[in-house]
Amino acid sequence: MTAFVSAPTADTTTPTGLTMVVSAIADLVPGIREFSFRSPDGGVLPGFVPGSHLVVHAGERANAYSLTGDGVAPTRYSISVLRKAGGDGGSTWLHDRLAVGDTVDVEVPRSEFAPVMRADKYVLVAGGIGITPILSHLRAARRWQREVQVLYTFRAGRGAHVDDVAELAGGSAELFTDRTDFARRLGDVLIDQPVGTHLYACGPAGMIDHVVTTAATRGWPQSRIHVEHFGVDALDAGDPFVVRLTRSDVTLDVPSGVSALQALQDNGIAVPNRCRQGVCGECRLPLTGGTAAHRDLFLTEDEKRAGDSFMPCVSRANDGCTLEVPL
Repeated sequence: MTAFVSAPTADTTTPTGLTMVVSAIADLVPGIREFSFRSPDGGVLPGFVPGSHLVVHAGERANAYSLTGDGVAPTRYSISVLRKAGGDGGSTWLHDRLAVGDTVDVEVPRSEFAPVMRADKYVLVAGGIGITPILSHLRAARRWQREVQVLYTFRAGRGAHVDDVAELAGGSAELFTDRTDFARRLGDVLIDQPVGTHLYACGPAGMIDHVVTTAATRGWPQSRIHVEHFGVDALDAGDPFVVRLTRSDVTLDVPSGVSALQALQDNGIAVPNRCRQGVCGECRLPLTGGTAAHRDLFLTEDEKRAGDSFMPCVSRANDGCTLEVPL
């Protein structure tokens, strides 16, 4: 996909990725603030696939946020961040600590929600702050001159990027502040779509579940349904499973709602960690047996398929099997 290869730039890399300058900050709607980052030399940044996320090192945390651009030869990276009350502090740090001109370390963009290039049409569904990766998809679809349809539901007065969506999608965008109206219209839209249409949804877990169920009942194959949650905090508690430490011959039970990382730490086994959200890679462990249900945003798809490592902070075991770790 050479369209996403950017021109050479000055070396702004650090051991953690890229050092960026905060070039702009804007309040979009109450509680949501947009941050734009540029290279210190103002040059072209590494391109990215639409729907990619940017890991930002926010103080002691590292959090992933969806990029809102189309990814082609970008000169800035822009993210829109919802201040999350009671969260781990990443959004609060960004809202309260960052100012224009500050420097911040980020990881090179990575994709877990890429568009299918062969699709003839995209149906894009967003809920709340889930509009951010959907906006990236919309920009790219317009660049590629692909047919697109957008359904965006949000609380009244809290629709970030509404003007961008309306400008890019025109009459193909439908906006909802009533959940019942949204659900009814979603059902109608998913009934009659041309062959080759792919569905993308991002938002709260409940909304995504409804979108997936609605699509499935209308005959959509799983291969044409693509979803992204807000983050790992939106994942379900997961089934219990077992971790066997092969070197020490210790077996640990990991209950539903408890991470493997927490189970290890509760049993006195120290594992380096930082974000506890599956984005920084600090807690990566080798895997010698069992099949992991990867739920992180760090490993590439090839690394996940290889099956030789996993992130104990968020990932679990497929079908409740035993994961074997050489500790």
